[in-house]
Amino acid sequence: MSPFLTVPDRITVAALIVAAGRGLRVGIDLPKQYLDLGGEAVLARSIRCLAADRRVRSIICVIHPDDRALYDDAIAVLEPEIIALLLEPAHGGVTRQASGHAGLEALAAGHNIPDIVLVHDAARPFTSPALVARSIEAAYAKGAAIPGVAVTDTIKRVDLLGQITDTPARRDLRAVQTPQAFRFDLLLKAHRAAVLVKDEDFTDDAAIAEWAGQSVHVFDGELGNTKLTTSADFVTAREKNRGNMESRTGIGYDVHAFAEGEHVILGGITLPHSHRLSGHSDADVVLHAITDAIFGALADGDIGSHFPPSDPQWKGAHSRIFLEYAVQRVTARGGRIIHLDTTVICEAPKIGPHRDQMRESIASICGLSLDRVGVKATTTEQLGFTGRREGIAAQAIATIQLPASE
Repeated sequence: MSPFLTVPDRITVAALIVAAGRGLRVGIDLPKQYLDLGGEAVLARSIRCLAADRRVRSIICVIHPDDRALYDDAIAVLEPEIIALLLEPAHGGVTRQASGHAGLEALAAGHNIPDIVLVHDAARPFTSPALVARSIEAAYAKGAAIPGVAVTDTIKRVDLLGQITDTPARRDLRAVQTPQAFRFDLLLKAHRAAVLVKDEDFTDDAAIAEWAGQSVHVFDGELGNTKLTTSADFVTAREKNRGNMESRTGIGYDVHAFAEGEHVILGGITLPHSHRLSGHSDADVVLHAITDAIFGALADGDIGSHFPPSDPQWKGAHSRIFLEYAVQRVTARGGRIIHLDTTVICEAPKIGPHRDQMRESIASICGLSLDRVGVKATTTEQLGFTGRREGIAAQAIATIQLPASE
């Protein structure tokens, strides 16, 4: 049970993600917040962590002026409902303090000034929904609060020559994390005052609030809420990400009737035939079934909910568009497709001569190796509508991996 007060629905929350750093300690040219972690940028994962709490109504990222293209690429994999929360990014300064201040001023200049702001490091992509919730509740109850974990190593204070000058008691020490949470007006006022101070180096927002005379509360952080700083951190994070995946399976099924024509489209390829398949798009039952199987594994509706047949823009559309979109939804969730298997049910045309070409087409669309795509065919022994040669049906199973749910 949370030790803090329940936050009323009228309280608005914004998240400010500091992502303007250059990440030089990682050892490569690309800033660490844009490095890949499980199929998406670290920044995208950090955005998703904060967006998971429904009380977060807006998110602003503070980026380096030269990184706009990297930022746009990073957020492209996010779900539309998360992208809708993102405000125009602010440009950061040369220090952590300057970047935080820039983000706060951008929020203050907006139409909906929040009651609470969460300030988060872009390089902390493993923040749990529970920690975000505690941050919001702590800010509402205390005005200024930061997550911290107990220090287990003995800490020594040393002078410039490396001589020990003090050994602080471990019980009094905490390693602090983000998101740090504040009443928005309180933190903005502190930042505006701190701009006038030239001889202080504030490395986090809590230090600025303390300097401004505000009491800052420390609540329980999480050991798993690590910050990615060095190349070794990324090795560990990628191992952690691989070990924190769960398998999902989805089933898809589709049917289309024959109409007058000279070919059918199956699995993204054209097969000569005495008829065509009738449908709003190109009526590719194979790609439709696979698409629905992927949506099923994601628990993300079906092909009709994403591409309604009532929408004229999909009339005659290539079904690879639908499948590519489903694959993007998997990637956006930090997942990957493991295997696809399809059975085509018809009396004609014969699928066997075209099986490998269909597998190659599906593998290409989904970005998979050929050994992860299966295509089979069967008849219904002249029973039912397929047996009467009135149409074609297809069944598909998709196996995917997604980050494990909390």
